[in-house]
Amino acid sequence: MLLKVVIIGPESTGKSTLAKSLAAHFDCLWVPEFARQYLEKLNRPYTFEDLTEIAKGQINLEEESLSKSKSLLLMDTDLHVIKVWSEHKFGKVDPWIVNQIKSREYDAYILTDIDMPWQEDPLREHPEPEKRQYFFDWYKRIVTQSGKPFVVVTGSEVSRSSRAIQFISKLLSYPNLKE
Repeated sequence: MLLKVVIIGPESTGKSTLAKSLAAHFDCLWVPEFARQYLEKLNRPYTFEDLTEIAKGQINLEEESLSKSKSLLLMDTDLHVIKVWSEHKFGKVDPWIVNQIKSREYDAYILTDIDMPWQEDPLREHPEPEKRQYFFDWYKRIVTQSGKPFVVVTGSEVSRSSRAIQFISKLLSYPNLKE
């Protein structure tokens, strides 16, 4: 049985760092965030249509990794993030993205808190503390409503990693916790 765990949270909360760390600890694959690859090559502001292309790229990366994974696959995001950005920035979401979210199944979520300092990056948009809280609350609603097990990780990189390792280890030891 393959355990699929999504790392989700606002910008600049250590998701990619945590995904890499957890993949090294568990000796498993992790799916990077396709949006970063896409946006770094774009040379213009992204549009509503770009979000659908990003979603398709994310799914392609996931599918490639699914076929190579054994017991654990970590995702450095999922389509909920694209849906949130689309709703926030454009006030709408491509129905294709909504349908993909409904049809894709994940087993658990790790939600990264906003207690890390903001790291400036040209691809990031909302450094304001109130916006970071706004997005954190939105992602927390998503993982809560998913009905799947989730954990909020806080503090330093070490404490986040430690808490996430405990969470995943418990899920791997007791697969019925996923239900």
